[in-house]
Amino acid sequence: MTNDDTMKDTAETAGRTGDDSLSSDGWERRYEAGETGWDRGETSPALLRWLDQNVLVPCRILVPGCGRGHEVIELASRGFDVTAIDFARTPVRELTHRLTQAGLIADVLRENVLCFATSDRFDAVYEQTSLCAIDPKHWMAYESRIFSNLKHGGQLFAVLMQSSKQQGPPFHCDPKRIKKVFHPSRWAWPRESFTIDHPVGMHEVAVVLTKLEK
Repeated sequence: MTNDDTMKDTAETAGRTGDDSLSSDGWERRYEAGETGWDRGETSPALLRWLDQNVLVPCRILVPGCGRGHEVIELASRGFDVTAIDFARTPVRELTHRLTQAGLIADVLRENVLCFATSDRFDAVYEQTSLCAIDPKHWMAYESRIFSNLKHGGQLFAVLMQSSKQQGPPFHCDPKRIKKVFHPSRWAWPRESFTIDHPVGMHEVAVVLTKLEK
């Protein structure tokens, strides 16, 4: 379990988009102002469905852009080996505290998801509100990070925000556009997906991709 004394400070400057509102300080200001409409306040029903149907079973899993980490708590409580990443100080601090209070273990890092790399690859990645928080011009870089941090045959459990906003965040994750980013030459796409509602009036498309052998 990491804490404030051991969190990585590279997130302060790495991978800036040029838009201060999307920097680590920009996200921190949102938390301080209570502007966290993306936060359901509970575990996503998409994740619960995958867990309850044994589509996702205990393994080593990465949760980028974890926020306050409701899903991290759920996964850790079910025996997963979880690594959670966020750009801002407040959610990382709060999640670390919640895990301690619950007697659960997970690695919580303050890191830029566009820079995070490990030689110990993950079995699965749970993507919920990370992609829609990243400027689309950096989506290819994000895909590359996810691909390189995932084992061959590993799975990406993605919950794609469908936004009616002209500008983000949240940025609209049109499945057709996402399929060009997470290209079928690198990812196996299923025939089926499902949709869930979001409390802010939007909805999300849930889909499981599999990293292809290269």
